[in-house]
Amino acid sequence: MQNKISFVFLLLIVFAFSISAQNSGAKKSAVGIDENLGGYLPLETKFTNDKGELVTLKQVITKPTILLFVYFECPGLCTPLMNEVASQVSKIDLEPGIDYNIVAISMDHAENYNLAAKKKKNYIAQIKRAFPENAWTFLTGDSISIASTADSVGFRFKKEEDQFIHAGALIMISPEGKITRYLLGTEFLPFDIKMALIEAAEGKATPTIAKVLQFCFKYDAEGKKYVLQTTRIFGVITLLGAGIFVFLITRKNKKIKKRTDGESS
Repeated sequence: MQNKISFVFLLLIVFAFSISAQNSGAKKSAVGIDENLGGYLPLETKFTNDKGELVTLKQVITKPTILLFVYFECPGLCTPLMNEVASQVSKIDLEPGIDYNIVAISMDHAENYNLAAKKKKNYIAQIKRAFPENAWTFLTGDSISIASTADSVGFRFKKEEDQFIHAGALIMISPEGKITRYLLGTEFLPFDIKMALIEAAEGKATPTIAKVLQFCFKYDAEGKKYVLQTTRIFGVITLLGAGIFVFLITRKNKKIKKRTDGESS
């Protein structure tokens, strides 16, 4: 009987390993995003900026950075994505070029810096606030540079005829090139972008108000947005209330003791 149980148990183990192997060997979809939080961009990778200059990612990413993969002649997803970025950064109370930068990388190696410069002018014109031109960089590059950078952030796309099939996302990068947050989709809240940029800036001096926001809010991976941490806030209020209560009781007891000692003398 014991041998039979051992044999069944062994079969279950073999079956589990078989399923695991099948899953690990399953072919990934050609299009999508595999979040690589904590990973790093290949900062020595070279691109051509919208001025026609050859630059490395390290030269471009010097501040918390909003990174997006697009292509400038995209007839679909890229236009609403970049329109949304232009709209939402108009509402963020962070200073572009000081607190953050934006970098758009074309996934089409056939596009050049002249087209990048033209698109940059169009999108910066949409921003309804003072926005320095060097705060949003449009990059073009060869297929190897594009692929290595896209792979580092888990961004998978493919070309079908004259179009690229891809997902939409904002990828937050720290000044050191570290991947800190993904905001998926083509619609975002200004607060979510601001919080993601604050996270990307960690490791440097963070303003007090930013620390308070980080304490009060957390990123909900399922809902893809920042939510108020009511439990944490309630806990702090409870502890504060208990502290005040203990202080008042202690003070009252001291007064009673002092009065009693005075009457005794």
